[in-house]
Amino acid sequence: MWRAPAYADRPEALRTAGHHAAAQPAREIMSLDGWDAVVLGSALYAAHWQRDARRFTTRFRAALAARPLWLFSSGPLDPRLARADLPITAHGAEVTAGLGAIAHKTFGGRLLADAPVDPQVLATHPIGDFRSWDAIRAYAVEIGDALAKMSFAPPAALVASPDSDQ
Repeated sequence: MWRAPAYADRPEALRTAGHHAAAQPAREIMSLDGWDAVVLGSALYAAHWQRDARRFTTRFRAALAARPLWLFSSGPLDPRLARADLPITAHGAEVTAGLGAIAHKTFGGRLLADAPVDPQVLATHPIGDFRSWDAIRAYAVEIGDALAKMSFAPPAALVASPDSDQ
C-alpha cells in the first residue's frame, strides 16, 4: 500500500481503490517522509498558483522530484472554461518546473458572494461553484489506477535489516 498526501477535496476515490490518502493544506505539511506519492493543487487567481502551493514546492522540491507527482489547478469561473481541458498556466508551470509531474488537470473554481476578496472581483466575476465533482473524481481514479501499477518499498519500519534472522 502506498501513502500520498492528496491535497484535494475528495481523497475518497483513492481510498476506495485501496490507497492510503489524506487531504491536507500545503502549509500544514512538515515532511513528506512516509508518503510515496503526492497530489498537489492550487487555486488560481489571475492565472497564478497561490502562495502556500508555491512555498510547498520550494520547501519540498527535492522530495517532490523523487516521488510520483500529480498536479491540479482550480480556478476558471466560467462554465465553458471549467469544462475545457486547459493546460497548466504559465505561472503554475514555472512553479512546478523540474518536478517531473506525471499529469496536470485544471478544474473549475468557486467564488462565493461573501468571499473575502476585493469587491471589484465580486463585481466583475461570476459568483458560483464551477467545480465538476465528476471530473475531479475521474482524475482521482486515473491517479489511483496509475499508482496501482507502481511498486513502492514497504515503510522503513517494516524493512528487515540485513543482519536479522528473517
